Amino acid sequence: MEYGSMAAQKARPLRVGLFGIGLSAYWPQFEGLEARLVSYLAIVEKKLARDGVEIVNLGLVDNPDKAVEAGHDLRSADVDLVFLHVTTYALSSTVLPAVRRPGVPVIILNLQPARAIDYKSFNALGDRRKMTGEWLAHCAACPVPEIANVFRRSGIETHQVTGVLEDDAHVDAEIESWIEAARVSHVMAHNRLGLMGHYYSGMLDIYSDLTAQCAAFGTIVDFLELDELAALRQAASDAEVAAAHARIEAEFDIEEGCDPAEIDRAARTAAALFKLVEKRRLGSMAYFYVSEPGHLHEDIIGSIIPGCSMLTAVGVPVAGEYEVKNAQAMKIMDAFGAGGSFTEPYALDYDDDVVLMGHDGPGHTAIAEGKTKLRPLKVYHGKVGKGVSVEMSVRHGPVTLLSVIEREGRVSLLCAEGESVSGPILEICNTNSRYRFANGARAFTEAWNAEGPAHHCAVGVGHIADRLEKLAKLNGLGFSRVA
Repeated sequence: MEYGSMAAQKARPLRVGLFGIGLSAYWPQFEGLEARLVSYLAIVEKKLARDGVEIVNLGLVDNPDKAVEAGHDLRSADVDLVFLHVTTYALSSTVLPAVRRPGVPVIILNLQPARAIDYKSFNALGDRRKMTGEWLAHCAACPVPEIANVFRRSGIETHQVTGVLEDDAHVDAEIESWIEAARVSHVMAHNRLGLMGHYYSGMLDIYSDLTAQCAAFGTIVDFLELDELAALRQAASDAEVAAAHARIEAEFDIEEGCDPAEIDRAARTAAALFKLVEKRRLGSMAYFYVSEPGHLHEDIIGSIIPGCSMLTAVGVPVAGEYEVKNAQAMKIMDAFGAGGSFTEPYALDYDDDVVLMGHDGPGHTAIAEGKTKLRPLKVYHGKVGKGVSVEMSVRHGPVTLLSVIEREGRVSLLCAEGESVSGPILEICNTNSRYRFANGARAFTEAWNAEGPAHHCAVGVGHIADRLEKLAKLNGLGFSRVA
């Protein structure tokens, strides 16, 4: 079964525009120069090619008329990002019309064909025309200040990758990061976020401006009724419930003390959640509900954690406490392939210089250290009901924290890179991990809090701050990194 907006993503791939620039006056003057530059562009196209990305290559644009046509072509192709390969000197009037019309972010590739010109061979050519032609094949750096100047004056933000056309690890890593950031931006722009219930009353920091979230990411918000989930739960077939039960047994380490009736209850709710996500084509969710003791809705909310954890593990992250901003952060982290588990600060361990972080409710079981435990709880602290909940630590190794912040009328990303480390945790049937940061637990905590995030954030595996910063730039968002 495919969940959420994943099927839609396959139907509409990320489209990346590409063109090189030159000056048409050069072609009759310097034999072979145009063909040589076209061959450079072919190398760049191969660098950009990867699964799920459609390249729209317009070739060399070498005069203002072609630039106007290129702008129309890029706009009609509905590209998400444009790579401008600076092959040689070109007039800025040959560039601006091409990038102004599509209105998408532009990455300037300032790539020369060699690490350095072979000065001895160059100066031995003897023919000034040949020497100039050879120089023009290497002078990618020449027009970039002009282009950057015009972009800045035209309100077009300039992003650059500077280096060598081939065998340059920095260039390859930068291109990969930009494409990944564009892909995640594309995912977010097509994501349907389901909201069920209401905010946890009194947590003023988590209240969100949904319009700001839609404007920042392109998110489609779908309000869900708990009644709909209840109806799907009531209508779930024995086979659907049995399948959900089997998944719970396969994906969790079920503690011996878990009441089989609670597992059955969680399986029925999970089966309904799977149907709801499929029916509404959801790519993420946020929920919270209180209900009344003994009510059907209390029974649902009290048995929702395993199903939400399983959804989170397959690309439909679910945030508790109706934390919209954190549902966004979790989706971003998951789209980058890092996972994205709901978390908050628990305590500081000054002896080991680590920060304890975790949360009750759904966890991202796909990034757990070992198999996630399913344990009984007689009370969900601060929430209604009782039943079973998950306990896990995030996989040991590099991690990144992400918070989506609404502050001063602007959506921003806040991140930190650290390490998930082994050691004792609080075995309270929550997600729970120990994180170490290069600037130390105390300095990290103060720097993080000073940025004004909500108390929830998303944690994922790997260090991806560079990609998060590029995502912020592509979407015109603020960005801060504190570790």
